[in-house]
Amino acid sequence: MTTTDASPAATTARPSLRVARERFLSGRPLPQGVPEEVVAAWRRARFFGVPHDLEESVVSPPLSGESTLLGAARPVLDRIVPALGVGGSLLVLTDERLRVLWTAGSVPGLGVCTGLSEQEVGHNSAALALRSRSRAEVHGPEHFLDRWQDVSAVSVPVLGPENGHVLGTLTVASRLCTAGPPHPQAAFAEATVAAVETELRARAGRGERALLDAYMRAARGPDRAVAALDGRNRLVSDAAQRLLTPEVLGVLERTAADARHREVTGVVRLPEGAGCTARVTPVRLDGRTIGIVTALEPLDDPAPAAPAPRPPVTLTGSSVPWRHAVGRAAELMRSREPLLLTGERGTGKSALARELFGPDPVQVADAARDAGLDQALSAWRPDGLLLLRHAERLAQPGVAALNSLLDQHPDTRLLVTHTPGAPAGPCLQRLLDRLSARSVTLPPLRERTEDIRELLPALTPRPAPGQPPLTWTLDALRALEAYPWPGNVTELAHVVRALAEHRRVTGPVRRAELPDAVREGPAARTLSPMEHAERAAILEALRRHGGNKARTAVALGIGRATLYRKLREYRR
Repeated sequence: MTTTDASPAATTARPSLRVARERFLSGRPLPQGVPEEVVAAWRRARFFGVPHDLEESVVSPPLSGESTLLGAARPVLDRIVPALGVGGSLLVLTDERLRVLWTAGSVPGLGVCTGLSEQEVGHNSAALALRSRSRAEVHGPEHFLDRWQDVSAVSVPVLGPENGHVLGTLTVASRLCTAGPPHPQAAFAEATVAAVETELRARAGRGERALLDAYMRAARGPDRAVAALDGRNRLVSDAAQRLLTPEVLGVLERTAADARHREVTGVVRLPEGAGCTARVTPVRLDGRTIGIVTALEPLDDPAPAAPAPRPPVTLTGSSVPWRHAVGRAAELMRSREPLLLTGERGTGKSALARELFGPDPVQVADAARDAGLDQALSAWRPDGLLLLRHAERLAQPGVAALNSLLDQHPDTRLLVTHTPGAPAGPCLQRLLDRLSARSVTLPPLRERTEDIRELLPALTPRPAPGQPPLTWTLDALRALEAYPWPGNVTELAHVVRALAEHRRVTGPVRRAELPDAVREGPAARTLSPMEHAERAAILEALRRHGGNKARTAVALGIGRATLYRKLREYRR
């Protein structure tokens, strides 16, 4: 079975897994005792349209420049490559999107892909480690691809020093381990990642000092309106605080993120009615840009203007996973074929769908209220736009009606949203497989936490006239970015709205004002495999019940005090 720890049953399970995989690929019933997580992984690969006989490397977009992770990892990896041996192991470093950044070594018969996401190559240890945030192993027939049937791999996530976010993964692959897990080089992989994380911490401290030095140099003199930003930290003078609006701050945060990948200097274009100009200077360390310093100048006698319209929350975010998903959805939407948007609850599937349709009138069918689609399809016009929400709630008559509609009108302007969860029935699974060739998965908020600082002003209600906008201390921002957000953007919006409406103090929001779960943050200590599984079950139950701990405790069959105690233990 796929494992994050040693499993005595694994060696006896593998021969039957080969038979089970062959049966799965041919559509025959599976034998008894096949681990559910392995079958679910194979189903995801089929859903993503991954061919099991894939031979060619999947081509990913070229990476621009050297990433922070690769810059810190390269000296460590160069030192340990000789320990791989000759022709026995392959070492692979990926980024947070599982794009391959660096490889060394070789395994006979094992080629190197440019990406290890499940959407590209199916189930593998790197994707599992990224999802579980812990060491993961995948052996032989647990893989979906034919060419990895005699491969064993162990992967360890690389965590960022500031916020614990997953920056990428390190994988060691070898010929199939007949002895089963743990992989013989699991300790080697964990030690290598520990060395890389140590290097990242050392470099992060230098980057913060460089940003502070640049800010202090620019802020010399009375009443200088200066701000320094690097995407994680923000230093703002009192004069700049008076000029910054949420919209201007959002532009500067995006500029700081862009500065890592392209040359950014000179005057930045600000929203209409900003009331100031902003001149940007990059902050460099070791020859690469790590942030920006901006000098703000108020405009003389600015003409009164109405507040600038806010961009739709649906499109807010400059992180790579989010822009990739939105861009891919917009690209697919240009044709008249159906489009499938998948993702966890609260990621913004329905809101993005409405943005993609534009101003044209849309017929909305909600399977949560009309599982058979009797009302929606009876009112639908063949030339109209159709948005089907909550496809996972469709009853069999609704699935049959939708399949019939697609057979009769293959060019229907149809957009379907689907939240994975409970196993789909055979009819719904066939429909999802039919739509999977044109599908986009929206990333959960925990995988694009760098967007949180852009989302906050977009989600905050406009202040009353004469009231300052809602702002946040750096400590509060870090707590928001460290929280896993099981309810995604919807949950973040509830937190922001509650603070804007009910807080009785002035000034920036402090960490102490945040809800308990957000304030306490994620687990700070290393958890055992059993604790990882228990914590994952609790977080999933919290997500299903909208963060309500009382309902979560009832669903898990434990007392509320026990639930609180376990959450506290995981955060020590």
